[in-house]
Amino acid sequence: MNNLKTNLLCVFLGCFAIGLSQRVTTNTWKAQIALGINSPSQNGFVEGATANSINLPTVNLGVQHMFNTKMGAKLDYGFNRMSNEENSPEFKINYSRINVQFVYDPSSVFYFLPSEIRTVFHTGPGYSFATPLNNLDRNKQSYLNWLAGLEIHYALSEKVSVYLDYSYIHGFTDLENYDPALSGLGAFNGSVNNLTFGVSISLSGCQFCD
Repeated sequence: MNNLKTNLLCVFLGCFAIGLSQRVTTNTWKAQIALGINSPSQNGFVEGATANSINLPTVNLGVQHMFNTKMGAKLDYGFNRMSNEENSPEFKINYSRINVQFVYDPSSVFYFLPSEIRTVFHTGPGYSFATPLNNLDRNKQSYLNWLAGLEIHYALSEKVSVYLDYSYIHGFTDLENYDPALSGLGAFNGSVNNLTFGVSISLSGCQFCD
């Protein structure tokens, strides 16, 4: 009888330890999709053209890989639509970008937060493409950018979380850099603020367990 009790106790403690380790996993691979709004810098437009301060849609798609519990990298693509404000001549611009980013998760430092909440910083270089619509395509531009952002995640389960992301995409460009200078509507060489709400889905099981 004593041997049976001992064996049952060992099984119980083993199951408890396994369950505990699974609750503090870091998923190695994640897919992310987010939707939201964008706000372009007004100095990125030619004189006489201004965009709405808030535009939609903004769509972000990404794949993230964690090297350990705190650091990782991700590749992501973003699409923004911008359009003129009421008192400006009419135009619409598709602004897209692709970035390679370093990811840092300092959540373990914020011990006062609930275990379901995680904070993730991300930053890295990329390339931007601004494409005016209709007959304004002569003013297409492309240039380097640098993105920096903060995500706040809330875990719905071990594999799925929802998150809010604020990102700033700085464009390394200026209208004055072009010779001859760009003219006409649809020219955009500037920076963009994004605010999105998304879903992060694990593509792998536990690799980094505390």
